[in-house]
Amino acid sequence: MNRTLAAALRAPISFVSGQHDALTALRRDLHAHPELGFEEHRTAALVCERLQQWGVELHTGIGRTGVVAVIRGATHGSGKSIGLRADMDALPMQEGNDFAHRSTRSGLMHGCGHDGHTTMLLGAAQYLAATRRFDGTAYLIFQPGEEGFGGAQEMINDGLFQRFPADEVYGLHNWPALPPGHIGLNSGPMMAAADRVEITIRGRGGHGAHPHLTVDPVVVAAHIVASVQTIVSRNVSPLEPAVVSICAITAGNVNAMSVVPSEVKMVGTVRAFQHRIQDLIEARLTELVQNTARAFGAEGEVKYERKYPPTINHAPQYEFACQVAESLVGKERVERNLPPSMGSEDFAFMLQARPGCYLRLGQGGAESGCFLHNSRYDFNDAVIPLGAGLLAALAEQRLPLADAVA
Repeated sequence: MNRTLAAALRAPISFVSGQHDALTALRRDLHAHPELGFEEHRTAALVCERLQQWGVELHTGIGRTGVVAVIRGATHGSGKSIGLRADMDALPMQEGNDFAHRSTRSGLMHGCGHDGHTTMLLGAAQYLAATRRFDGTAYLIFQPGEEGFGGAQEMINDGLFQRFPADEVYGLHNWPALPPGHIGLNSGPMMAAADRVEITIRGRGGHGAHPHLTVDPVVVAAHIVASVQTIVSRNVSPLEPAVVSICAITAGNVNAMSVVPSEVKMVGTVRAFQHRIQDLIEARLTELVQNTARAFGAEGEVKYERKYPPTINHAPQYEFACQVAESLVGKERVERNLPPSMGSEDFAFMLQARPGCYLRLGQGGAESGCFLHNSRYDFNDAVIPLGAGLLAALAEQRLPLADAVA
């Protein structure tokens, strides 16, 4: 690659680097003021304020609190378009950090880096609006409610791709397990489907000193918690990843030591990459709960909700994203076969509606035990120029000007 071409390809990173201090301040402001899904009013207002400063066409209220920015290139002869997406919402968790930009809202925290994602997409917007070195249209999607609210689907239901008909869509998420300056992706499943399971055991309550007069749902629940672990180990092939986790149990009153409750509720999650594995686990879980409860004289009920589908990259867009990433950081810093995660991501809905690719941006931190959704997590501001530059480069290189450097 000649120096002129290399400089042109890295122009977005160079531009954003010049705005690094301002973008870092913005990111930390967002971190200090976290908002839950569909409550991102302040965040959306800040996004709109910046976009307006740069003369960007914007649309609000898509998917309730979502924002879409429309940036048209210097030319439009290709008729092509691209979508770039960032999530904006925070998590309902208490922050454990003590730095100056820690959360100002008790019980709320940007524990997954969406503050950084929003900032990087704004950095890309500033560059694209200033240079417009592309032929076509870039749609920048600031999405609400990723953390369990299905905000991507809400935006789609609200006509996202009818009103802003992107040919392809790309999403970028920070990844503490990769070093800063590295980018990871794969062709196929990047993240698992996320299903929510609610189990209710109904027995007969009574006095703990007279258990023979009760049908104890706590005992039933204990057997079920242990037994569900056999679904994956004994019903799913060892070559196919799957997870069944019971994550919360509610029963009785901790201040009533001698009262056997009449009901127990349990909530958990199922993760898998294949729909047939989801079907198998749902069927086996239902059978196991109902039959175990019946064996003790109780009743068992399962509510199984499929929240997010698996996040699956499309092969052509994966290959293109690899090439763009390699043009920015070199082949040695691009992990083309990044192992998929059993976590989930509602960008999956967008990949069902449009071809596209989901990428990981290395930021480090996992080596110290500070991973995503950790109370000590913080987004690494040092990677803002690369992340914003990568998003902008995806648009520039997918929608090249006819006279672009060759």
